[in-house]
Amino acid sequence: MENIYITRLASLRKVMSEKGVDYYMIPTADFHNSEYVHDYFKCREFMSGFTGSNGTMVVGPEEVCLWTDGRYFIQAERELVGSGIVLMRMNEPGVPKNVDYLKERMKAGETLGFDGRCVSASQLISFKENLKDVTYKMDENLVDGLWKDRPELPATDLFLIPEEIAGVSVQGKLEQVRAKLEDCDSLFLSKLDDIMWLFNIRANDVECNPVALSYSFISKAEAVLFLQTKADKSAVLSALEASGVKVLPYEEVFEYLAKLENQKILVDKSNASAMVADVLGKNCEVVYGTNPTNLLKAMKNPVEIEHMRKYYLLDSVALTKFIYWVKHHPDKKSLNELTAGAKLDALRAEIPGFIELSFPTISAYQANAAMMHYSATEDSYANLDEEGFYLVDSGGQYMGATTDVTRTISLGALTDAQRKHYTLTALGMLDLAEAQWLYGCTGRNLDILARHRLWKEGIDYKCGTGHGIGFILNVHEGPQNIRWKYTEEMKEAVLEAGMVVSDEPGVYLEGQYGIRIENILLSKNAVENGDGQFMNFENLTFAPLDRAALDASYMNEEDLARVNRYQKSVYEAVSPYLNDVERKWLEAECAEIAKNM
Repeated sequence: MENIYITRLASLRKVMSEKGVDYYMIPTADFHNSEYVHDYFKCREFMSGFTGSNGTMVVGPEEVCLWTDGRYFIQAERELVGSGIVLMRMNEPGVPKNVDYLKERMKAGETLGFDGRCVSASQLISFKENLKDVTYKMDENLVDGLWKDRPELPATDLFLIPEEIAGVSVQGKLEQVRAKLEDCDSLFLSKLDDIMWLFNIRANDVECNPVALSYSFISKAEAVLFLQTKADKSAVLSALEASGVKVLPYEEVFEYLAKLENQKILVDKSNASAMVADVLGKNCEVVYGTNPTNLLKAMKNPVEIEHMRKYYLLDSVALTKFIYWVKHHPDKKSLNELTAGAKLDALRAEIPGFIELSFPTISAYQANAAMMHYSATEDSYANLDEEGFYLVDSGGQYMGATTDVTRTISLGALTDAQRKHYTLTALGMLDLAEAQWLYGCTGRNLDILARHRLWKEGIDYKCGTGHGIGFILNVHEGPQNIRWKYTEEMKEAVLEAGMVVSDEPGVYLEGQYGIRIENILLSKNAVENGDGQFMNFENLTFAPLDRAALDASYMNEEDLARVNRYQKSVYEAVSPYLNDVERKWLEAECAEIAKNM
């Protein structure tokens, strides 16, 4: 029986021929270039079978290639088997970027096709700079006619984030944004979490990301918000109108933009689509720059920070209870990745203010944990056993925070290598968590603190060390990040007070096991003196390190003090929320470790 994806690709090539398209690109994106997308937009997954959250597919006359990053190499290899699709491992030696791949193959006069609503303006600019004699067809999605049971475009109910939780009113945020427009007349927003933040509203149009499909146009005089006609807006309309916001149909956005004239409009080319840029550019001057909302949103205000402290503690309590439960389960062999993950999800759901998960829980035992974004399914999962490592990466959306945390849990006997790798990962996490640096550093200056112990052993993890985190928004948020490698496409941002970042080094050995330990950190102002403003981090996460997996022989006195200091903070913060049995266990788990342990 022929692979279903070979059949679908043959059908797509037939449509390409009919439409005069020589190469067709299918990204992983919605109309807003979101990182995670609703099932409606998963055309690349439909055509390839690869389910990772990042991937771009190029279909040519003779070859089909799919680009993805290091988080998904192992997963993509497995999911693309039999499809004939060539896996392009991004950022690996000898692997060209998709634009360079096309530059080598496309001939003058040939046509590159894509859905112009799902490709960013920045990518179109890159294509036009590199593919000089190529034409573009971006007014049609060629997969649409092949996907007979395609899900409907999502349109969920909208709800308000009250000012006592958001910390700043819509009017206040609009004033902040307008003050940043400088020499531009207006701003067009496509980025969903920026729009949700600005108008203090949320929805559920993307699983685990509380956003509504929307656009916004903001000038010095007005603020327009485009929302879907079929979405229930009754809970937000009066508040938006009271804030001077005009609500128009989402479906009419291009008609509205086409009528704008003689304006200098600020557009973030990384998030606005090629179609948006094309329409605005006809009668207005498009000024490419960063959305001012991006930085304003990332620097959490005092009210947001207090809510985050509260919910990160409660979230840590739920995880700690789960760690106790799985370690002391009377029959671990009766558990599997799905049932264990469901238990943690249920513990989170009991927390007052819980909305939903912030991403599908990654519940991975032994070799499965070597795939960074592994997902157990009803058709493919592992049973737990009384040995080795079980990794769980999880988080929640609450009416006051978005959480993210990873712990690697020992279920029984460990090898010396496992204990060594766990210890080095834990120490790297704490090295970064206790950093102090001069203001002006970006995450690239600090990444080595989390990674250097592993690098000394010739070990690396194929991802960044940290990402920003939203406030009742996306679990991945910019502009801040912590990563070692410089790339032209990756923007760097100074770490500002109020920014929240993850701290998650790890070890991933294909076919053996994966280790990740993730805490969330709040960037703060520390001492200021003649040498400048120093910065440091506050830990928001209070989940214990696994005592059985720590090997004191890899620690010096400073390391021991750091581990003991963190474990003590966990016990002090979490123990009041535990029952007597759990508290006694945590006390032993967090007891001071001696060098001769």
